[in-house]
Amino acid sequence: MCPHCGEAMIVLELEGVEIDHCLSCKGTWLDSGELELLCEHGDVENAALREQLLHARRERKCDRRCPRCNWKMDAVKLGEVELERCPNQHGLWFDQGEVVRVVKSFQDEDQELGRIARFFADLYQDELKPDLKGE
Repeated sequence: MCPHCGEAMIVLELEGVEIDHCLSCKGTWLDSGELELLCEHGDVENAALREQLLHARRERKCDRRCPRCNWKMDAVKLGEVELERCPNQHGLWFDQGEVVRVVKSFQDEDQELGRIARFFADLYQDELKPDLKGE
């Protein structure tokens, strides 16, 4: 179930990685390690991402619950994006558009939008298209 709205999530496959996506609120759940796997397949600096994930400290406890263990998740900062992380390391919750913003923050500024970010941009197309085109 979606930690944000409680609706059922669907499973999508990207680069051999299964991700959980909510069609209602457009949030995305990535199990532990899946963000790193997606970035490995994309054009994203994985070492910097891994380092930030490792050292991301809890900003606060939030009301959203992990879809795996049902514990309240911690709000953490990854780059400039605040997202939720299971305290038992089951995974990360991204609200609509946050995956793209995280991926973009770990790309070189001159690099065109990678295929991982493009996949999520298509998923969130109504909200993010102007931002992704640099308009």
